[in-house]
Amino acid sequence: MPLALPYFKALADETRLRLLNVLCRHELNVNELVEILEMGQSRISRHLKILSAAGLLVWRREGLWVFYKTPENGLGRDFIKAIQPFFETDPALRMDLDMASGMIEERAHKTRQFFNAIAEDWDKLSREVLGAFDLPAAVARSMRPCEVAVDLGCGTGNVLQSMLQKAKSVIGVDGSARMLELARRRLSADSERISLRIGDLSHLPLRDGEADFASLNMVLHHVPSPGEVLEEIRRVLSPGGLMLLTDFDRHEDEAMRTEYGDHWLGFEAQNLRAHLEKAGLSVRDHQLAPVERGLALHIFVAENTRRKDPFSSPPTSISTNGVRS
Repeated sequence: MPLALPYFKALADETRLRLLNVLCRHELNVNELVEILEMGQSRISRHLKILSAAGLLVWRREGLWVFYKTPENGLGRDFIKAIQPFFETDPALRMDLDMASGMIEERAHKTRQFFNAIAEDWDKLSREVLGAFDLPAAVARSMRPCEVAVDLGCGTGNVLQSMLQKAKSVIGVDGSARMLELARRRLSADSERISLRIGDLSHLPLRDGEADFASLNMVLHHVPSPGEVLEEIRRVLSPGGLMLLTDFDRHEDEAMRTEYGDHWLGFEAQNLRAHLEKAGLSVRDHQLAPVERGLALHIFVAENTRRKDPFSSPPTSISTNGVRS
């Protein structure tokens, strides 16, 4: 049997073409696909099973949810890349992509609303999970003396305070305006050394190579595309710059979704390592620290081993004090 025959058979249906087109660009669960294609769940599930059996989709279980996407490598990926140009000229398939993009943006909007709503209680909620683990001290221990350090997803700014021990200036980035307002109050005494910027982790309001050190603490489990975020962090790190990544080990505590807005129920160590290395960040150290609720925290230190792209251009964005950065 020709190697391509199972792929052609799997795509001999309009619904499966539509599914493949959307899942080439986004990782989505069954309920989201039902909404985009406006079809029943059993019908969508049947087509997903056929595409998965043919090797054109992969899936992962995240607690009670199952997410689907196209494979990142292998023959199935090669086949999809060969036919993808035909998707781009089809108006009907473009409408599906517009629906999916709108859904992703709505998901991000709800996340911002969630963190704005709980900003006042965020420090208390964090202590309930971390217990005796001193996150700001762990960040400071991982730093070398440097010019500029950045905390991504800085929240109310407790880690930024510890960064001032090692960095001449620090930058805090967060998607929640309310979180940044609380950080500004906390850090008012050191305002000349601190820049607070509102922004998305996938499009950071920093220039290429602007930071010598970056930390991302208990944030990656909130984002739908961890690899994309780590690639962006590598962009803003100077050559040889260090990154500290802390995040939960894989767990099954579904309550973390509703109480803390988690998207992922933690990560296995090998998956985080693979994401870091694919982004051009070479792991220098890894530890696992127990915290509360039966959870454990991965602590990765990685170095930017890629050179800056000389043709890239910095993004333009607005900081919370109205200054373009």
